[in-house]
Amino acid sequence: MALDFYYAPMSNATPVHWALEELGVPYEKVKLDLKAGEQRKSTFLSINPNGKIPAIMHDGVAIYESSAIIIYLGETFGVEKGLFPSLGPARGEALRWIAWCAVSLAEATSRFLRNTSARYSPEEQNKKAGEVAKQEIAHLLGILDKSLSGQQYLVENKFSLADVYASSRVSYLSMIGIDLSPYAAVGAWKDRCFARPANARVMGE
Repeated sequence: MALDFYYAPMSNATPVHWALEELGVPYEKVKLDLKAGEQRKSTFLSINPNGKIPAIMHDGVAIYESSAIIIYLGETFGVEKGLFPSLGPARGEALRWIAWCAVSLAEATSRFLRNTSARYSPEEQNKKAGEVAKQEIAHLLGILDKSLSGQQYLVENKFSLADVYASSRVSYLSMIGIDLSPYAAVGAWKDRCFARPANARVMGE
């Protein structure tokens, strides 16, 4: 088995890196210098034509998009290791949360950043749109908080790669100015997930 992981530290690749560490499968890291534009070189574009990280190459097959990679790793390695549900309703729950993060939460987060971040000029921003996006993020966090009330993890009350992906996305929200303090269950869950040794190894790089 050959598995290469293309990444940059503290980036969108982080949940995939964490998942690989949790799974304990052999893999080779290929670090890309994003500032130097290595993600736009032909060698990497042959793996991910979008020119974005993360990506993996597993036995000669390229897989990109972080949510797709998480699902692939879960189905390929995670079931045996107790880190991803087997086929059935619990698998559906895991897929639901991964898709929820990749679609609903990611879209609202992107809209919030597009209209509030200093990376964009004020002329390109719409203050009202930023406020609406922030309200939508709050609504989504409320859904997650209610789902986590009275349980430790998202699916079957057992830690899984769905928690890896979702807690990474939620943690990013606090980095861009979203207050997580109103969501006690979310905060406790995120801290519980981030206390895992595999996450500490990734964050320590």
